[in-house]
Amino acid sequence: MAAKQINVDVLVIGAGPTGLGAAKRLQQLNSASWLIIDSNEKPGGLASTDITPEGFLFDVGGHVIFSHYKYFDDCLEEALPRDEDWYEHQRVSYVRYQDRWVPYPFQNNISVLDKEDQVKSISSLIDAALDARARVATDKPDNFDEWNRRNVGEHLNEIFMRPYNFKVWAVPPSKMNATWVGERVAAPNLKTLTNNVILNKVAGNWGPNATFKFPARDGTGGIWTAVANTIAKDKTRFGDHGKVTKVDADAKKAYLADGTVVHYGSLISTMAVDFLAESMGDTQLQQLCKPLFYSSTNVIGIGVRGKRPERIGDKCWLYFPEDNAPFYRATIFSNYSPYNQPDESVKLPTLQLANGEKPVSTDESGPYWSIMLEVSESSHKPINQDTLLADSIQGLINTELLKAEDEIVSTYVRRFDHGYPTPSLERNGALTEILPYLQSKDVLSRGRFGSWKYEVGNQDHSFMLGVEAVDHVVSGAVELTLNYPDFVNTRRNTERRLKSMTTVIR
Repeated sequence: MAAKQINVDVLVIGAGPTGLGAAKRLQQLNSASWLIIDSNEKPGGLASTDITPEGFLFDVGGHVIFSHYKYFDDCLEEALPRDEDWYEHQRVSYVRYQDRWVPYPFQNNISVLDKEDQVKSISSLIDAALDARARVATDKPDNFDEWNRRNVGEHLNEIFMRPYNFKVWAVPPSKMNATWVGERVAAPNLKTLTNNVILNKVAGNWGPNATFKFPARDGTGGIWTAVANTIAKDKTRFGDHGKVTKVDADAKKAYLADGTVVHYGSLISTMAVDFLAESMGDTQLQQLCKPLFYSSTNVIGIGVRGKRPERIGDKCWLYFPEDNAPFYRATIFSNYSPYNQPDESVKLPTLQLANGEKPVSTDESGPYWSIMLEVSESSHKPINQDTLLADSIQGLINTELLKAEDEIVSTYVRRFDHGYPTPSLERNGALTEILPYLQSKDVLSRGRFGSWKYEVGNQDHSFMLGVEAVDHVVSGAVELTLNYPDFVNTRRNTERRLKSMTTVIR
């Protein structure tokens, strides 16, 4: 039997935020034939949500909704239009350091540290400020570690920035570039910081996610399921019907696992660009991708019986620079929505106490609460998969998020090979060759790992990478998010950015 042949103007590979953004724009413009495909059975990609057998929800990483784009907001409002579809939160975030909780961002709140750390921090910040006065404007930091030394001083770099960023990225900050930083790292104001130390004050909330939204039901993945439900079903293929086995970029054909051959005019690929190179069998592209580095992410979920303890309170997410816990971030996932865990009437057996003991247990009811942890991994930072869960639970005890006698009723562990696209020293040079090379073949590689730009890797960025890729294919429009990350991430320019999208979803 001959293979089924499909002809489209635009083929979109991947139904995560970037692919769905592309599909939404194609559907809205209605000026080209198109198809979106994904090898998974459901949409969402790295922004999906899993549910344990016991009924605890865990996102596949720490995701919240905050936006730089009205177009993105409109699409989400269309998918989840009711007020009761969302919860809005003020971020409550801390760093665990020397058995105390330091308000986030750490470098703005040294007033809660002990006097020795305060003195060393201010002294090194003064040194950094004096060095900056003698530095010419063209003298840029060679790497992220140097950027940190210049901006927070050596002491804060030593006790927080360097160890924390190694835990996050699983690569030394000295091997990362500093062009990605933008709004993601707070540079302290020395005058304000010193005043706060003297007055024993803490700094206010900082950053674009100081206020954020979270879906009431179905976790972050529920957002993207809802968005996908607004897309014509005859334009989507999932599972084996959407799994790419080969891309022939010269012939403009994509071969699918069910035998279908898709002929396309332009390809918008959101798969990891190194995977795309393999699927194309393009040795030149594979060679170009070799400098790209990434870390893997392990997500660990813990469901606990009992009323949410006072020590947890209304905390959102927490950071851990020290070695007494393997995770770099913990999210109190039950605080985001009451539907992220089973109803308290549900009876569940105790799997173990936090200290590892396994009591004889009959089914008991709740209430329940949950914690989600993230542990990075790379060749620079290997981990022991066999002991990861036990090590993580011990880390929760070490940092006083769990008590030894707490009853664990559900556990979840999932590893993602491609977790963080590292802004390594070699990345920018590699991308200046990879992306134009692909575009010369009418392939636009976009998304968290498609374009490999962490600085525009949030859900709103990722979605708009797909939207703008379509606009470029259809009308040659400039892709602002891909090419000008600092522009779209700057609040003042964001207002201008919103006005530039004159056509919105209604």
